Parts: sequence; structure tokens; C-alpha cells
Amino acid sequence: MPTISKEDYLKIIYQQSETNNSVTTSAIAKTLNVSNAAATDMIQKLFAQGYLTYRKYKGVNLTSKGKKLALSLLRRHRLWELFLVKSLKLNWDEVHREAELLEHQTSEKLIDKIDEYLNYPKFDPHGAPIPDKYGKLPVEKDLTRLDNVFSEGTYFVAKVRDKDDELVRYFDELGLNIGTKFKVIKILNLDGSLTISNRKGKFSVSKVIAQNIFVSEVKK
Repeated sequence: MPTISKEDYLKIIYQQSETNNSVTTSAIAKTLNVSNAAATDMIQKLFAQGYLTYRKYKGVNLTSKGKKLALSLLRRHRLWELFLVKSLKLNWDEVHREAELLEHQTSEKLIDKIDEYLNYPKFDPHGAPIPDKYGKLPVEKDLTRLDNVFSEGTYFVAKVRDKDDELVRYFDELGLNIGTKFKVIKILNLDGSLTISNRKGKFSVSKVIAQNIFVSEVKK
């Protein structure tokens, strides 16, 4: 099992803090597949180094120093994903794991060159925003998670969660790639599943799957 660095912890805390006011030790441990004791030990070290604030039983938050390092790692990760897709023609379901390895081995000089080569992109292959070299994020459109869509209509896929390669491959099979349009033609209140149609046909998407897709409505 590869060593989990402090940057990995900071990246996970940053990503989880996007939807939570504070991040719990147990949530961090579960995401990184480590014990609560191991996560607590690292959190205490990061607190001592000034990367985060921590209150027992209250969770953690990044300091400006911690956020800067987390965004730097995210930048390297997302630029590598885009480079692997655009330049080396890997599929979008193949690049997350490769980028996880490459992000730790890349100098700032090299990642700046990759950024320049790709013409300073704003988003990665899965629709996630790419921080610039100063840690500034591009403005994202107002997106809705697909499981929170409550009306029929036409939508386009703006972003998907990319942590699970199998899930991303499934999106590919359904034709739910970034920028593609689809219609929600029925929402089943019983279990939250949706019936949608697109160029691949008509099919049902479960609530669990829909939680991993972010969309924007196509206005008439």
C-alpha cells in the first residue's frame, strides 16, 4: 500500500470541506482507508505544523497555509489527468489512479510547463476546476447534483466524481460524458431514481449513481 502523505490528507480535507463546514476524523480515515488512530495522529501533526485547525469532537478546517498546499496538489493532479487524456489519449476512466501517483513526483517547473502546453485549462476531464499557479480557482457554473433534480427537462453533464474508475466507465457506457445533453423524462419518488434519455437510449439511473453527477439545466 503506498504511503499516504500529509498532502493527501490536506487534499481530502479540502475536498470534503467543500460540502461540510468541518471534516471529521472518521470521514478522513474512511476516505483514505486508514484507521481512526492513524488519521488522528496525522491530524495532530498537521495541526502542530500550522496546516489546519482542530477541535476534539468538532472536526478540522484548513488554515490558509493548508489550503495553499492542498490546492497545489489538486492542480498537479487535475493537470496530469487532462494531459493524459488529451496528449496520451488515455480514457477518462484510466487517469485518476495515474494522476494520484504522478502528482507527488512533479516539480512546479514541470507542472507549469504542462499547464502552458495545455493552454492554461480551467477544468479537468471530469469537469473539476483546476487551480492556477496562485491557487485561484475558475468560476464554476451553478450546478445541481442529479439526485437533487426534481423536474423533468433537458440537462447537460458538467462534472462527475472520478474516485471510482468503474463508476466513470459506467458513465461512459451510459453516454453521460462531460458536456453531453440528456432529458429527464420521469422521477420516481419511491426511491429517487430517474428515467433519462440521450443518444444511447432510455434508461434508469439510481439515486446512488445520480449523487455522483453534477448537471446544469438547458434553458429553453
